Amino acid sequence: MCRSTVAISAPGKVLLAGGYLVLDRDHTGLVFGLDARLHVHVQQLPTSPSVELSEIIVRSPQFNDAEWRYGYRATEDQGGIEVVQLKGHSTSTQSRNKFVETALAYALSYVSAVSSADFGSTSITIVADTDYYSHPGSNNCPSPTRFVNFNVPLSEAHKTGLGSSAALVTAFTAAVLTHYLDQSQIALNSESGRARLHNIAQAAHCAAQGKVGSGFDVAAAVYGSCVYRRFSSSVLEILGEVGSNGFARRLRAVVEDSHPSNKWDMRIDKSAAVMPHGLTLLMCDVDCGSESVGMAKKVLAWKKENHEEATLLWATLQKGNEDLARELQRLSQGCNSIPQDYKNLSDIILTIRSFIREMSAKAEVPIEPIVQTDLLDACSQIDGVVGGVVPGAGGFDAIALLVRDKAVPSLHEFLRTYSTTSNVESGPAIGQVRLLGVKQEMEGLMMEDPDVYADWMR
Repeated sequence: MCRSTVAISAPGKVLLAGGYLVLDRDHTGLVFGLDARLHVHVQQLPTSPSVELSEIIVRSPQFNDAEWRYGYRATEDQGGIEVVQLKGHSTSTQSRNKFVETALAYALSYVSAVSSADFGSTSITIVADTDYYSHPGSNNCPSPTRFVNFNVPLSEAHKTGLGSSAALVTAFTAAVLTHYLDQSQIALNSESGRARLHNIAQAAHCAAQGKVGSGFDVAAAVYGSCVYRRFSSSVLEILGEVGSNGFARRLRAVVEDSHPSNKWDMRIDKSAAVMPHGLTLLMCDVDCGSESVGMAKKVLAWKKENHEEATLLWATLQKGNEDLARELQRLSQGCNSIPQDYKNLSDIILTIRSFIREMSAKAEVPIEPIVQTDLLDACSQIDGVVGGVVPGAGGFDAIALLVRDKAVPSLHEFLRTYSTTSNVESGPAIGQVRLLGVKQEMEGLMMEDPDVYADWMR
């Protein structure tokens, strides 16, 4: 059977407000999609009529030796499809890619549960927009091309913190499902199709991470910018492991939300996430990066040990985050021809930052490290820069800035020669500071023209 070639992209994300709070269903996060996208291209591998191959080849050609070959097999008792990395091929890396491997197993297991598809042999190519990674030698200007060869092993690439793993799992899962299933089984342009994709992508991403996270990054990859309230972790606790008895049946129930008592209960409000005309959300890379998982564990441990104090602080932060979303909505409703006053918006951002630093100090976690404080304060002094935050879990990922369009050239010029003045002996030093060529993106998952990626295919 000849299957169609498909290409799908998913946006990056920035959690502008709600870092750590979004882990708790009592709170929400204001998340914006970013127009830096991660792309997945899927096509059938050509074979001669007398040859049958059962191999799936996954390549990430922007990185050195980034190829993974997988075999697959159907397990007994509706256990789904197990995938096994095939090692020893001259072009393949020997290291695992847990996100690719898990997304592939989950996607194939769901396909096996709803159809009798013959998987055959398939080639999958992953391509990332340039700004997902810091790249040495780049100057302070956005990259002139959408895709570049980073010319390093994937393990040595510096992420900029735009949510590459969630975008990858979402686009990868969507592309595999669309390749093997017809429109009656998964229609990504429909509300039900997007919901099913969201559910399976959340399940695969949590399994790859080894924990049930908040899911705001996958929600943004599917739906785009939104105010997000997380799902109850119990919805995924029934799944078990790929290959266990009944896994495919349980996965289908989770994806299609048909379990009688275990229902998806997240809330995704796209209307509440807006950006006023003339204001742009930009990202400033500091070429460092941090481990958000370890930071989250420390913050949650502090919250557990200091419940009353932490609950009060989180309630105060939640109010500030809601104030931020409301102020952005208010400014969006104004007349585009009348200059806006951003003083209130700036004050709200400064208030949120002060409470974030308080939580950072009490939990002894560098949510807004001093070098990031210096950078944010310096950028905020530029006329037209309304304010900024260290988004999400904080640390040394790219900072987020709200900037009036007229101020972008001045910001570029300022960052060209910026260097921190703080003593950095207590933590990592930030590297080359540059403005990424990304901005807010309201849309989520997109179907793409497969021909766009011709230069990266072989």
